[in-house]
Amino acid sequence: MSVSVIALDPVLEAGTTSALSGCPDVRVAVPGEDAAVTVVIVDDVDDQVLDIVRATRAGAHRPEIVVVATDMTPPEALHAIASGARGLLRRREASAARLTRAVLAAAGGDCTVPPDMLDGLLEAGAGGRPPVGASLSERERAVLRMVADGQETDDIARTLSYSPRTVTSVVHDITHRYRLRNRAHAVAYALRAGLL
Repeated sequence: MSVSVIALDPVLEAGTTSALSGCPDVRVAVPGEDAAVTVVIVDDVDDQVLDIVRATRAGAHRPEIVVVATDMTPPEALHAIASGARGLLRRREASAARLTRAVLAAAGGDCTVPPDMLDGLLEAGAGGRPPVGASLSERERAVLRMVADGQETDDIARTLSYSPRTVTSVVHDITHRYRLRNRAHAVAYALRAGLL
């Protein structure tokens, strides 16, 4: 099973690559080679990390993703899974054997989550708490409130003194950032997550 490693810290990347190299069931891919699974090693699961997960998952080869973070709250874990991660581990729990198991599980289509985090994930999903870093600017809130009231783009633009293109761009940015389908989904998500 081929695996690649992405880390914002080169020391973490080297250590993880070394640990995986000693495991007989996986082979660390050489730079430029497509890997079946990519391990993303980070300190915190923030917007930058979620962008890395999405971009890696959306690549031509579409590798499965295992995220290893120093610590992860249930909302952060939920957002990582929603962004495309198949496996989640805390760094303190990521021995070479456990990381290899997570990589092999991801390659097989399974999702791995630490058992103690599972209850928190279910509560975060059911409770609709916003994911880490989830926030809207005042402009985004104003536009979404008017969308929620059923106003059309031109009406929103006139009321807020924006161009219709700006209003469309604001809605597009929100739907893209949170991976939502359309305006109605954006409003529903923002209401459930307590962002409006």
